[in-house]
Amino acid sequence: MLSWELEVAKAERVGATDIPDVQPGERGGWVVRLVLWSVTAAWAGLIFYLSTGTFGSAFSHLLLERLLALVHWHPSLQVFEALHWLMRKLAHLTEYGVFGLLLYGSLTGQRRFTWGFRSALLTLVLVALSSFSDEYHQSFVPGRHASLADCGIDIVGGALGMLGLFLQEAARQDRRSA
Repeated sequence: MLSWELEVAKAERVGATDIPDVQPGERGGWVVRLVLWSVTAAWAGLIFYLSTGTFGSAFSHLLLERLLALVHWHPSLQVFEALHWLMRKLAHLTEYGVFGLLLYGSLTGQRRFTWGFRSALLTLVLVALSSFSDEYHQSFVPGRHASLADCGIDIVGGALGMLGLFLQEAARQDRRSA
């Protein structure tokens, strides 16, 4: 058994759920990093793909119509448009929140995410750069447009991901000190 496997087995016996971090030079550590970066790159590719003309406002409009039809709800046009706007903005928050978490994990190379202010700040800078480049890309796509408001929402999504990590780490430390 590897040393970290022994630590996990010991932690499981005492009821802890923490998984040890990848140690520099540890056998298999490069595999964890490769997987983290691969998943992060795939997510970034998905964000880019969702910025194409296929997934514009007309697509999400139709998707929402069908979802509401499934639950037999036919709201007024004003309510529908508000729901449509909300759905699109929540999609921005979600995709960049997940992207931020994946990016943070890739940057730190850890099996479990622990809070680090500098890593979180770098993650937010990279999320912002990615968002700006995505909106710039959309400015060239027929049927799409660039929006600084969407960039702001994307950055808030990344920040919410970082806040979640911070709160998770604070709760973990509270459990340890109790």
